Amino acid sequence: MDETKRGKIEISPAAIAALTSEAVLESYGVVGMASRNLIDGISEILQGDRARRGVVVHQDDERITIDLYIIVQYGTRISEVAQSVMNRVKFTLEQTLRLPVQAAHAHVQGLRM
Repeated sequence: MDETKRGKIEISPAAIAALTSEAVLESYGVVGMASRNLIDGISEILQGDRARRGVVVHQDDERITIDLYIIVQYGTRISEVAQSVMNRVKFTLEQTLRLPVQAAHAHVQGLRM
């Protein structure tokens, strides 16, 4: 949340998740986003909101922590893809939202050809 002379600017976790998801899916070696577990996957299907799939946003005061659940392309270096995704998400959010990102955690949920 940002305070100005004219009022407050508040960015919802859903908007942060949508921006994050876009940055992740544009990253080299990522072929998709995954759910944290089966129950989350079922709820995402029922909600129909694919823009936030695989992204969990934690906001504390002025800091953001992001958990990313990704599917990586088979044959790529998993650790390099994960590190690249975390860096890209952090850079994108800090540049776009002007909010510090405390951490971005990439959880590789699977590999796909």
